[in-house]
Amino acid sequence: MTDLSTNRATPMGTWLRHDPELAKLLEEEATRQRTTLQLIASENFTSPAVLAATGSILTNKYAEGYPGRRYYGGNQVIDEVEDLARRRAMALFGAEHANVQPHAGAVANLAVYQALLEPGDTVLAMRLDQGGHLTHGSPASITSKIWRFVAYGVTPASNDSQHPGETIDFDQVAEVARRERPKLIVAGATAYPRQILADPFRQVADEVGARLMFDLAHPAGLVAAGVHPNPVALSDVVTFTTHKTLRGPRGGAIVCRAELAKQIDSAVFPGLQGGPLEHVVAAKAVAFGEAQQPEFRAYGAQVVANAQVLGESLAAEGFRLVSGGTENHLVLVDLRRFDEDLTGKVAQEVLDRAGITVNRNTIPDDPRSAFVTSGLRLGTAAETTAGMGPEQMRHIARLIGTALRRRHDDTELAAVRGEVAELCAGFVPYPELDGAREA
Repeated sequence: MTDLSTNRATPMGTWLRHDPELAKLLEEEATRQRTTLQLIASENFTSPAVLAATGSILTNKYAEGYPGRRYYGGNQVIDEVEDLARRRAMALFGAEHANVQPHAGAVANLAVYQALLEPGDTVLAMRLDQGGHLTHGSPASITSKIWRFVAYGVTPASNDSQHPGETIDFDQVAEVARRERPKLIVAGATAYPRQILADPFRQVADEVGARLMFDLAHPAGLVAAGVHPNPVALSDVVTFTTHKTLRGPRGGAIVCRAELAKQIDSAVFPGLQGGPLEHVVAAKAVAFGEAQQPEFRAYGAQVVANAQVLGESLAAEGFRLVSGGTENHLVLVDLRRFDEDLTGKVAQEVLDRAGITVNRNTIPDDPRSAFVTSGLRLGTAAETTAGMGPEQMRHIARLIGTALRRRHDDTELAAVRGEVAELCAGFVPYPELDGAREA
């Protein structure tokens, strides 16, 4: 936490001295983040400035509506905050309009569907078991109860090291689009280790008369850093989250063409949400500003480089990499070559005990359920923020291999956890907090 009166970091829970129960939990989570490896691809460490804005007095203000069109008084300053966030988002992605109010990426996606579709309309999106997101048509999501989703997937895996397969099958995208005539095509994924180009999707959308939405939730920060192609110019609308590679607060945002601005804004409010979280909007403004700095470009490049080294090192440990490698911040691992009996669920639980935080994930044509899985998804955004580089990625891969090989030996897992803690001690995400503790 940050003491806003002095702008100096203070220990977790200082402002919660009258709630020791919660203060203790915050301290425990701070310890977990500081002493274990954070390798979940959708997580990051925000800057102290983002933390400060998220915990600011803006949380006190109700601001239904948009700048200049609020349903409550006293929003003069709030309007300036939200306008600042919108301007920075447009500048960062080269967009004509931005809506920074969505509470999450899922809400942003739902808002786009509501804005551009009628109930029952057809949407073409990526198969969930091959990298798509819940909001791309999962039966468990409200999206599939309102709209009709059809899917495209990836090409089959291959033993050819030059063409390993498991990349988006654009022939299939075109074939399904011509047959189903979707009103909207969704590009983007939640577990896909390659760059996704907007141009082939744009060509198919134009051929069948569909709108193109790009779900940029995962690589938004890589786009901002210039290490992933920017899909904004070729898309009708782009959604993204602000807390993954963009390194901002938990939340979502939408950028779109000016002609769609009114539809998008109306879908977010009053269509889906009430009062926006203006303290989070302020934190989004901070993150957008940070992402415009030269050092963020270096950060994005290092995230990708670290992911590639991590992937290569995991392959050397005996794991199979889906699609043969990575071009972004995440590595998708097939566990079956390493140990055909090892499931993603068990691997995730074992690595938790070893102090390595990952998430189980389905792989293309996974024979196991989404709850069990045959794969793991790992990301490098958070530990790159903490300062880790290729040497540490190689070390992490060795620790993962050791923990999973010796998963039935509590003594060995304890030894790995000790190595993890020693590694993390050299890369503390919030050294200001440790300094405050010592003071």
